Amino acid sequence: VGGKGWFYDEIFGRVKALELTDEVHFPGFVPAEDLPLWYNAADLFVYPSVYEGFGLPPLEAMACGTAVITSTASSLPEVVGNAGKLVDPTDTDGLATAMERVLGDRELQEQMQAAGLVQAGGFSWERAARQTVHSYRHALTPGEDRQGV
Repeated sequence: VGGKGWFYDEIFGRVKALELTDEVHFPGFVPAEDLPLWYNAADLFVYPSVYEGFGLPPLEAMACGTAVITSTASSLPEVVGNAGKLVDPTDTDGLATAMERVLGDRELQEQMQAAGLVQAGGFSWERAARQTVHSYRHALTPGEDRQGV
């Protein structure tokens, strides 16, 4: 899901050469309101990003009950927690092994799906807003210690 990216031709060519065009889909841009349909239809969500400011797509996938494999980089370990598998984004063999393991073990996949729903439940815009308001109130309170704010 998404734009073509830098390696689109190479990846698309590999999928075609391996005769996986019926199993691997390249839909291009998908409107936000349609993303839950794609997440729910997926057996696994893989997000080997090297840099993320937050990592919303893995969180969205977990909220839809999809098992997640993502990278050890940036904020992704905090977002996914113990609910997903974490892999070095430059380790293609490790990524392939993790994918094979999750897709080959239905019980593991179901455990990851359940854990992902719990993990995603800890994130909400309402909670983020409450924490932001709390931080501002703390910062504006006269005489308060400002360390850790």
